[in-house]
Amino acid sequence: MKKVKVLILRTAGTNCDWETQSAFELCGAAVERVHINTLIEKKDKIFEYDILAFPGGFSYGDDIASGKILSNEIKSKLGDKVRKYALDGKPIIGICNGFQVLVKMGLLPDVKLFKQVSTLSYNDSNKFECRWVYLKTEKKIGNESCCIWAKNLPDVISLPVAHGEGKFIPNNEKLLDNLNKNNQIVFRYSSKEGNEPEYPLAPNGSAEQIAGICNIKGNILGLMPHPERYIFGLQHPAKKSFNGKYGWGKVIFQNAVDFVGR
Repeated sequence: MKKVKVLILRTAGTNCDWETQSAFELCGAAVERVHINTLIEKKDKIFEYDILAFPGGFSYGDDIASGKILSNEIKSKLGDKVRKYALDGKPIIGICNGFQVLVKMGLLPDVKLFKQVSTLSYNDSNKFECRWVYLKTEKKIGNESCCIWAKNLPDVISLPVAHGEGKFIPNNEKLLDNLNKNNQIVFRYSSKEGNEPEYPLAPNGSAEQIAGICNIKGNILGLMPHPERYIFGLQHPAKKSFNGKYGWGKVIFQNAVDFVGR
């Protein structure tokens, strides 16, 4: 059987690409880390891959605002290709800086609109927040998430965050209402019991404690926490694992690989 192919887009300042590659490879995928200049030179190369990942880091030093330069570069030079890739229903994930890129490019929350209608701004604490947090998994259809990346997850999971600009802000209340109505909110910061958290478990002041969203179709996920940093149970400070070995981050990546390979 042909392996699922993953493209991890990198540029100056990207620093979570190797961990993301390891996570996908553990799930059985064939992974390539591709510099954006290579993709700009060969734009159709993107369609050789089954999954597209925007990893974490500090692209271009987060000058102007986190992810802003990279999002502008992608949209101006690769926008049509990335938009078609997304509309074809292929899985896309943006983690931390990658989430900021997806939002500021306009790929989230509405790939058809392809316009920035929300942002990720400075944490309410005005400082970099780095810790393990709890996430409530929103489940709207039966007992499953509408997002292909979030299947087979319990009501509350734990992942680490590490960001200075993670506060999700929609342009207006109507957009926030639509995110709720369309089941596009995938993860919210929560307490261990799944209740409303307080700082520091609520690390940034996001609207309605939003930690991750998807598009209506559910193939594009953007989230501030880092699933690639909780692949093995031993990575958790309390050595928490499921199935005897792995962390919840592996489930997220495995979901996408299995979706393509089914």
